[in-house]
Amino acid sequence: MDEISPQQIQQVKAQLRAKGITLTKLCEENEVSYQAARDVLSGKRKGWRGECHRAAVLLGLKPDPEKLAA
Repeated sequence: MDEISPQQIQQVKAQLRAKGITLTKLCEENEVSYQAARDVLSGKRKGWRGECHRAAVLLGLKPDPEKLAA
């Protein structure tokens, strides 16, 4: 599995800031756990499974498996 690079994480953070979107709001609107998203962005979790994977997909750090299957 591909690792999430620190550069990717910084890009996502910069995109959120540029759009004026908070991580909390993004998570609430997409029904993803804020804690999972925060853990992925901090590098604490890899986003390989479960809620952390959903967060990584939402943040654009991992490809959407539903779109890959189509």
